[in-house]
Amino acid sequence: MSATDGMRADWATKDFYAELGVKKDATADEIKKAYRKLARANHPDSHPGDTAKHDKFKAVAEAYDVVGDAEKRAKYDEMRSLYGSSGGMRGGFPGSGGGAGFDLNDLLRERAGGGGGFGDMFGDLFGGGRGRTQQQRRPQRGADVETTATISFTDALDGVTISLRLTSDAPCPDCSGTGGKPGTRPHICPECEGAGYVVASVGGAFSMNETCPACGGRQLVYDEPCPTCHGSGRGMSARSIQARIPAGVKDGQRIRVRGKGAAGENGGPAGDLFVIVKVSPHRLFGRKGDNLTLDVPVSFDELALGAEIKVPTLSGAAVTLKVPAGTPNGRTFRVRGRGAKKADGTTGDLLATVEVQVPAVLDEPAREAVQAYRDATAGKPLRANLFEAGA
Repeated sequence: MSATDGMRADWATKDFYAELGVKKDATADEIKKAYRKLARANHPDSHPGDTAKHDKFKAVAEAYDVVGDAEKRAKYDEMRSLYGSSGGMRGGFPGSGGGAGFDLNDLLRERAGGGGGFGDMFGDLFGGGRGRTQQQRRPQRGADVETTATISFTDALDGVTISLRLTSDAPCPDCSGTGGKPGTRPHICPECEGAGYVVASVGGAFSMNETCPACGGRQLVYDEPCPTCHGSGRGMSARSIQARIPAGVKDGQRIRVRGKGAAGENGGPAGDLFVIVKVSPHRLFGRKGDNLTLDVPVSFDELALGAEIKVPTLSGAAVTLKVPAGTPNGRTFRVRGRGAKKADGTTGDLLATVEVQVPAVLDEPAREAVQAYRDATAGKPLRANLFEAGA
């Protein structure tokens, strides 16, 4: 029997319910209340130097760690019933009657269907022992990765497949994420006894499980660390992937590419890749939802007298815009079906806004024409209503 199995056997004789002062059929709430009361009354921070209370605090914490967890409690109750019905344990384990001819290991092995027996059951229950070394760590999903990609205005509307070069955290290629020097064998972490976590006090009557600082949660440690990753088990991986950016994507939109993130551990799935899309501005066109926008320069006479003007579209083919006489500056005209593609396959519109352009320099004929217009409209001041009474 190993030293670890001996310690687990000692646990078999402990009555954690009595330690907490509750009955065996106590509810989870009753157990929690009892633990908090005892932990508060015996906490080392409140009683510095009081060894008895420190020991009591440890005993209470140990008891609650087992019966305060539903799964552990069920296994503990089963183990206690086996121990109680056996009349003790053979082989030097603490017991009351010696139990000649009875070996608890045999009973547990039979109950577990041929497993490792006593050490396995206690290792599974308390986070250590021989059973821990036979268990595989659970598969872990890889981390999500985020990157930024810049695409053109046109590609944002039509959709595009882009190539991305990614560098992300991954298991060390030399030690496969174990953290040990290749060719060496691990052993159970002495800090957490193979549990992968340690119990830490967070003040008051509370404690919590934390990842073991010695093994990093791997449950095993190596005497010689991997020279490539220095025992971390992690490294950087560079790779190129193809990512499809859907049609109609907007500037700043976050696109999920499933399964293209960091690799998983112990057979776990890879994480996801998130691509934040940056759309380069277009020389002429803007975007408003599923519609495209365009500022169209016009002259004063085109708005005053009316005109037919040609405006471009994103596809390159021009369309004719009919401007009625007397059109105000800044009016927006809608050209159906010449905008961005929608998710349902239809197309938005082109919103063309007319903007009067004032020439910086006039030749003599143009100046005379503008002067003649000013003289003709001199009796109709545009700003008269600004000075009306009550305005």
